[in-house]
Amino acid sequence: MSKKIGLHIGGRRFDVDVEGDFAIFLEKQMAIDFNVEGNNDLKILLQSYVRKNHELFIQEEKMQKLLKELEE
Repeated sequence: MSKKIGLHIGGRRFDVDVEGDFAIFLEKQMAIDFNVEGNNDLKILLQSYVRKNHELFIQEEKMQKLLKELEE
């Protein structure tokens, strides 16, 4: 089932349609990263983007370390 999740950024509303468990996950994460009841400026969006990419970077490092350990 598809769910529409909306967010105001820079005075404009943006909606995305997501499905399944990802919809629940995304809604919770957006509530952590953004003001889901009001407007978010572009600085908040950029900070969230950088934070999430840092998390991906750390995950990638951990996966590479695990792969090396498994190869040994």
